[in-house]
Amino acid sequence: MQNSQSHLAYLALEHAIVTLALPPGALVTEKQLIDLSGHGRTPVREAIQKLAWQRLMVVKPRVGLQIAEIKPSDHSHVMQVRRELEPIAAALVAEHATDEQRNRLVDCARTMGDCAVSGDLAAFFAADKAFDEILEEACPNAFIISALAPVQTHSRRLWYSKANPDRMDRSISLHVAVIRAIQQGKAADARKAMMSLIDYLSHQ
Repeated sequence: MQNSQSHLAYLALEHAIVTLALPPGALVTEKQLIDLSGHGRTPVREAIQKLAWQRLMVVKPRVGLQIAEIKPSDHSHVMQVRRELEPIAAALVAEHATDEQRNRLVDCARTMGDCAVSGDLAAFFAADKAFDEILEEACPNAFIISALAPVQTHSRRLWYSKANPDRMDRSISLHVAVIRAIQQGKAADARKAMMSLIDYLSHQ
């Protein structure tokens, strides 16, 4: 599923929304999204459905598609959910992740480290999305993941709108601490490291 055409179309469009290539409030057509994603009509329509469910896109009858606006209250609401659920998810992943999933997380940490050197913000956000998807795959509690997946994307978009290399460096070091704890199977450390990451992001 993760490599399906609809998922790849979703990743391309989600990245465009997060990095503001598709700006908040913009009206877009299905054809524009097909051209942007490089995928066909059916995968893009499925991606649109997921983005609409995540409240990143609004389907307006007789008007078309609109990228969701950013509201002043979004940041506090998003972080409220993440603060409660994400440390639990990290602890569960530390306990239940497969060796292959742990290795992929290490690859994410390596990619993020490269971004710290290059200052490539867009690449960091792509690596952060990969990090979230591995956690989603590895976490045995589907209810937690269903709640977290949309707010993580909203959080990335909000963060990108104010991001700078200094803030990225600190975020990367905190992500790496989470990954290290998960790799070592230390649930309590993973929970604590994730809480530190969420606290940092909450005050940005």
